[in-house]
Amino acid sequence: MDERDYYNEKQETKTAHYPCPKCRQHYEFQIRWLRRSRKKELPRGASDLDRAKFAKARDYMVRIDDMLFCPNPRCRAKFEIPNSQTVVFI
Repeated sequence: MDERDYYNEKQETKTAHYPCPKCRQHYEFQIRWLRRSRKKELPRGASDLDRAKFAKARDYMVRIDDMLFCPNPRCRAKFEIPNSQTVVFI
Protein backbone atom coordinates (compact mmCIF):
# COMPACT_ATOMS: atom_id res chain seq x y z
CA MET A 1 0.00 0.00 0.00
CA ASP A 2 1.05 3.55 -0.65
CA GLU A 3 1.53 6.02 2.21
CA ARG A 4 -1.28 8.20 0.82
CA ASP A 5 -3.73 5.37 1.53
CA TYR A 6 -3.29 6.02 5.27
CA TYR A 7 -4.06 9.76 5.16
CA ASN A 8 -6.75 12.25 4.15
CA GLU A 9 -5.18 15.23 2.35
CA LYS A 10 -6.43 18.80 2.55
CA GLN A 11 -4.81 22.09 1.47
CA GLU A 12 -4.53 24.98 3.94
CA THR A 13 -3.10 28.47 3.76
CA LYS A 14 -1.28 30.14 6.62
CA THR A 15 0.04 33.68 6.84
CA ALA A 16 3.69 34.39 7.55
CA HIS A 17 5.80 37.56 7.70
CA TYR A 18 9.08 37.58 5.77
CA PRO A 19 11.43 40.36 4.68
CA CYS A 20 12.37 40.69 1.04
CA PRO A 21 16.16 40.14 0.75
CA LYS A 22 16.46 42.75 -2.02
CA CYS A 23 14.35 45.72 -0.84
CA ARG A 24 14.45 44.75 2.88
CA GLN A 25 10.75 45.46 3.48
CA HIS A 26 8.56 43.12 5.55
CA TYR A 27 5.43 41.72 3.97
CA GLU A 28 2.73 39.23 4.87
CA PHE A 29 2.55 36.18 2.60
CA GLN A 30 -0.02 33.41 2.20
CA ILE A 31 1.86 30.09 2.37
CA ARG A 32 0.13 26.91 1.12
CA TRP A 33 0.43 23.74 3.20
CA LEU A 34 -0.86 20.20 2.62
CA ARG A 35 -2.36 18.74 5.80
CA ARG A 36 -2.28 14.94 5.99
CA SER A 37 -4.49 13.62 8.76
CA ARG A 38 -4.58 9.93 9.57
CA LYS A 39 -7.70 8.01 8.54
CA LYS A 40 -9.92 6.47 11.20
CA GLU A 41 -9.52 2.93 9.86
CA LEU A 42 -6.96 1.01 7.90
CA PRO A 43 -7.97 0.36 4.25
CA ARG A 44 -9.05 -3.15 3.30
CA GLY A 45 -6.54 -5.69 2.10
CA ALA A 46 -3.73 -4.49 4.38
CA SER A 47 -0.89 -6.81 5.33
CA ASP A 48 0.83 -7.07 8.72
CA LEU A 49 3.52 -4.65 7.57
CA ASP A 50 0.84 -2.15 6.53
CA ARG A 51 -0.85 -2.49 9.94
CA ALA A 52 2.45 -1.73 11.68
CA LYS A 53 3.01 1.36 9.52
CA PHE A 54 -0.56 2.55 10.11
CA ALA A 55 -0.15 2.19 13.88
CA LYS A 56 2.86 4.54 13.80
CA ALA A 57 1.27 7.06 11.42
CA ARG A 58 0.86 10.64 12.73
CA ASP A 59 -0.81 13.77 11.41
CA TYR A 60 1.57 16.19 9.69
CA MET A 61 1.75 19.14 7.30
CA VAL A 62 3.97 19.58 4.24
CA ARG A 63 4.77 23.01 2.80
CA ILE A 64 3.81 23.33 -0.87
CA ASP A 65 5.19 26.79 -1.61
CA ASP A 66 8.98 27.14 -1.69
CA MET A 67 9.41 30.42 -3.57
CA LEU A 68 7.87 33.84 -2.91
CA PHE A 69 7.63 37.01 -4.97
CA CYS A 70 8.04 40.45 -3.42
CA PRO A 71 4.75 42.39 -3.77
CA ASN A 72 6.58 45.72 -4.10
CA PRO A 73 6.05 46.87 -7.73
CA ARG A 74 9.58 48.30 -7.91
CA CYS A 75 11.26 45.16 -6.63
CA ARG A 76 9.35 42.01 -7.70
CA ALA A 77 12.25 39.84 -6.52
CA LYS A 78 11.81 36.08 -6.35
CA PHE A 79 13.25 34.47 -3.21
CA GLU A 80 13.10 31.22 -1.27
CA ILE A 81 11.27 31.03 2.03
CA PRO A 82 14.03 31.62 4.58
CA ASN A 83 12.68 29.02 7.01
CA SER A 84 14.10 25.56 6.29
CA GLN A 85 11.14 23.79 7.92
CA THR A 86 9.08 22.01 5.26
CA VAL A 87 7.38 19.33 7.37
CA VAL A 88 5.53 19.95 10.64
CA PHE A 89 4.19 17.15 12.84
CA ILE A 90 0.92 17.97 14.55
